[in-house]
Amino acid sequence: MLVHDKIRLRPIRLPHDILIAYPWYQDKEVLYYSEGKGTHPYTRETISKMYSYLSKIGEVYIIEIMQSEEWIPIGDATLSKEMLPIVIGVKKYRSKGYGQQVLRLLIDRARKLYWSKLVVRKIFIYNTASKKLFESFGFDVIGTSVDQYGRVYESLELYLK
Repeated sequence: MLVHDKIRLRPIRLPHDILIAYPWYQDKEVLYYSEGKGTHPYTRETISKMYSYLSKIGEVYIIEIMQSEEWIPIGDATLSKEMLPIVIGVKKYRSKGYGQQVLRLLIDRARKLYWSKLVVRKIFIYNTASKKLFESFGFDVIGTSVDQYGRVYESLELYLK
């Protein structure tokens, strides 16, 4: 468990957390910024497969915040050498600085694991908020590509000291 002040990243618990995450992956804004235009809402099976895959390549966390002496789940994040997805799934908690706190915790965890760098494989060019978040922590753009649907995205990396 990674904790800082009133935010924590707790390891995912399957299958329980699939039900928690389900509403997040029905949200068109979440899907647009994370998966691209035209992405259909996720089924529970899709979320289960996603979490299973992410658990194989890294550490998957549910993002929780403390409110009224209770931990409230608001999104998910994965620490992996291949990618670093952060999703604030509950709309009212977006653009409140939680992504910054999550990224700080993930970078600290990667340093404790003695990783040499972190990679953000894909941020769509229109997702300026995510790009600014990662750049504010020192991530550099290492390339621009186009996916199979013609959507332009950038890849970023951060070398850890």
